[in-house]
Amino acid sequence: MSGLTPGDSTDSVRLTMAEAVVTVTIASARGTLDGVTKGALRDALLRLGDDPAVRAVVLTGSGSAFCVGQDLREHSAALATDATAAWDTLREHYNPIVTALATMPKPVVAAVNGTAAGAGAAMAFACDLRLMADDAVFRLGFAAIGLSFDSGLSWTLPRLIGFGRATEFMLRARPVSAPEALALGLATEVVGAADLAARAAAVARELAAGPTIAFGAAKQALAYAGGHGLLDALDMETGLQTLAGTTEDHAEAVRAFLEKRPPVFRGR
Repeated sequence: MSGLTPGDSTDSVRLTMAEAVVTVTIASARGTLDGVTKGALRDALLRLGDDPAVRAVVLTGSGSAFCVGQDLREHSAALATDATAAWDTLREHYNPIVTALATMPKPVVAAVNGTAAGAGAAMAFACDLRLMADDAVFRLGFAAIGLSFDSGLSWTLPRLIGFGRATEFMLRARPVSAPEALALGLATEVVGAADLAARAAAVARELAAGPTIAFGAAKQALAYAGGHGLLDALDMETGLQTLAGTTEDHAEAVRAFLEKRPPVFRGR
């Protein structure tokens, strides 16, 4: 049984579970990230990563926004108090949130239901799959307000679309529509806005029925290989493949193949 309880939800971060899939909904006013929302989101993602009963996660927003990033009213007040200390939130909130999404040992699906801006876009890019509503948009507006990268964008964006495109998007701060995102590989799939929640749930259920440990190992191998040479990557693959290959799920898959039936994975 999952440790998820109604008390895990807050006014700004709602958690709902169906079968082995947990949907995390950013429900703050205007889709912004104030201190309370950032803390609740960080803590929720860390708990879900550690919960063996959760085998896939959907991250989405409410209303017209997936997430538009930092609450600028709160940020303005923090700058006025101490411009340097205002950025402590990167290490306290944003870095742990992105790390939890990118390294979660189970699949994470972003259901981008509207505007995903700044750190909101970065969180979507840290997920494994990105399903976008056809009227959704990514906005990388850091340069427009005199800022550089944060929330992992310097790592995720070039890996998704290449160095040149990533540089252009960050320098020009222009919006990226759902069709363009799909063409570039920022989006995995684009669906009608009315169908987004159901489609994301279906994809997450499909993943939740898969070999969870193997999925986590594959994510770890891909992330490691991006910053290491072939021999190091081979060593990492060997260890992770041994981990996946000694699970009950692998043994079940081999039996199912020999018995000419579909495997039943249990995530262990």
